[in-house]
Amino acid sequence: MDEASPTARDTALKTARQHLEAGRHDAALDAIAPLLAQDGEDRDALYIRTVAHRLAGRIDQAVLAGDALLAAHPDYGRGFQERAQLHMAAGEREAAAAAFRSAVTLNPALHASWKALSTLEAELGHPDAAEMAREQHAYLAGLPPEIASAASMVHEGRLYRAEQLCRHYLRREPRHVEAMRLLADIGARTGVLDDAEFILDSALAFAPDHEMARFDYVGVLLKRQKYARALEEAEKLCAGHPGLAAFESVRAQALSAVGRYEDALAIYDRLLGEARDPAGLHLQRGHALKTIGRQDEAVAAYRAAHEIRGDFGDAWWSLANLKTYRFSEAELSEMERREASDRIARPDRYHLCFALGKAHEDRGDFERAFGYYERGNQLKKDELRYTSEAMQREFDRQKAACTPQLFDARRGSGCPAPDPIFILGLPRAGSTLLEQILASHSQVDGTMELPHILALAHRLSGRRRIDEAPLYPANLSEIPADKLAAFGQRYLDDTAANRAGAPFFTDKMPNNFRHIGLIQLILPNAKIIDARRDPMACCWSGFKQLFAEGQEFTYGLEEIGHYYRGYVDLMDHWDTVLPGKILRVQHEDVVADLEGQVRRILDHCGLPFEQACLDFHKTERAVRTASSEQVRQPISEKGLEAWKPFEPWLQPLKKALGPELAPG
Repeated sequence: MDEASPTARDTALKTARQHLEAGRHDAALDAIAPLLAQDGEDRDALYIRTVAHRLAGRIDQAVLAGDALLAAHPDYGRGFQERAQLHMAAGEREAAAAAFRSAVTLNPALHASWKALSTLEAELGHPDAAEMAREQHAYLAGLPPEIASAASMVHEGRLYRAEQLCRHYLRREPRHVEAMRLLADIGARTGVLDDAEFILDSALAFAPDHEMARFDYVGVLLKRQKYARALEEAEKLCAGHPGLAAFESVRAQALSAVGRYEDALAIYDRLLGEARDPAGLHLQRGHALKTIGRQDEAVAAYRAAHEIRGDFGDAWWSLANLKTYRFSEAELSEMERREASDRIARPDRYHLCFALGKAHEDRGDFERAFGYYERGNQLKKDELRYTSEAMQREFDRQKAACTPQLFDARRGSGCPAPDPIFILGLPRAGSTLLEQILASHSQVDGTMELPHILALAHRLSGRRRIDEAPLYPANLSEIPADKLAAFGQRYLDDTAANRAGAPFFTDKMPNNFRHIGLIQLILPNAKIIDARRDPMACCWSGFKQLFAEGQEFTYGLEEIGHYYRGYVDLMDHWDTVLPGKILRVQHEDVVADLEGQVRRILDHCGLPFEQACLDFHKTERAVRTASSEQVRQPISEKGLEAWKPFEPWLQPLKKALGPELAPG
């Protein structure tokens, strides 16, 4: 929820909008001309140019401007709204309806598009769609203007301004549930999940019968991995509206989360028989099947999803992400055709790019594979605000704050429980394999990538503008000992729902390596394992992986190389200030000497040797990461040097890693 102060660009855009409102169309174009000269793909400037030409009656120029806008920003709802307006001007009502539908799919807060659709759908003989459009328009029209504007901003990525509007309105109307829902949505989108949960919990205290607030609440509880509570709330929703597809679907997600996969699958199967747009249900059903190892059925579900909606990028990528699926020539051609379309939304495009990269890699066409991987990464990176410089500052703050003096002064503090085993490092470094080995032990519960340490670090950082330094980790020295113990106990309490009763449990959130100092202070007896892999292999594997969320550093070769260097440097710091605390396990050593490394890991964790840890691939458990199918197979050298065929294109990565990490 951070954003910089207003810039010259903001001023130019404000001036241009004022000219548009006053009917000074050419003056608006003059105001944005410097912006387009500086950045020819500036979304807001391109939009204003399109609107200015349309309002001035220059339809041909407006069409060209609108095409340029959507070519640069194919997921911009207002761009499709403008395209629809131009179709309306030309009397092309079916094309206009299609464009308006795209607009509200990308930005459901565009009330002008809903209003137009309510008329067009009726004219085109779609009464159900017309009624839904009328309901959506009526809902948006009933919102306070500030909240309606903020809702649109959220879908356009202007989260800071949307948050300002919501908070300003809630100071006047503190119990306005729709404003609270929107503020919670902003919190969820920016990772401030504890705030989002609190806001929705408060909204339901004010309005316990508000179903959509409860629906949102279930979503946040799922993200916070409070699965039992999420299921309880989902059951309340479904009790009030038995059979309602949206509510039943979220109930199925909650059932999957608590391990009741058969119950969840039964719901998906029932809903599929009556869903208007079943593609998403097939996708969710496929994810559940994949998690419990029913791969053939997962494949069928993912195929069904893209057969319904051919450009459904997530369905194609989900097939590729099984790591064992091989696309046919017909599927490859279909994906390439879909990805080349200028009408595809950005998320579908980059999902397809990653899937195509995997498909061509499997065929040995490494140049084409790299081209698609690179394209997909660039599209994804364009959505993010990640910089290596900002991440390096975070690493440096950890080293500056977490000193031997800090740990000496806090010796004996924290919660003494020895339960957690943290497996951390970089994604795609073999952490899922280590977790599967440990989860095969009778005294260890395997959980997943738990977000609780990251959430605590976020809370300790405090709210701030983007140009303000975070309070954390410098404030670690100021936290009282009893508070540190309370933080540790809360971690155990909040993660209890993920456990099945064993004395120990794993937490394999890789990014926890950035917070080892915090872990030591709140859980001093926890075990920590650093899952490490050859730099080139690890970085390349991360670069070609499209993550569900997070891991923003992986979407550029230079970025991932700099991150790996920072990781190694920070781990060296932890070894210095916490000698003997961390066990480093090299993935290549596990492959070469499984039993030796398993015994070493178990000794570090204070666990007796068990044969099941060597037979980890026979352990039946839900695995939610990208390596789910790989850890169900015996150990293999396959993949250790999968980066080598791509070496001609990896010089930026080698340079970022530096000579001490990259091969000569």
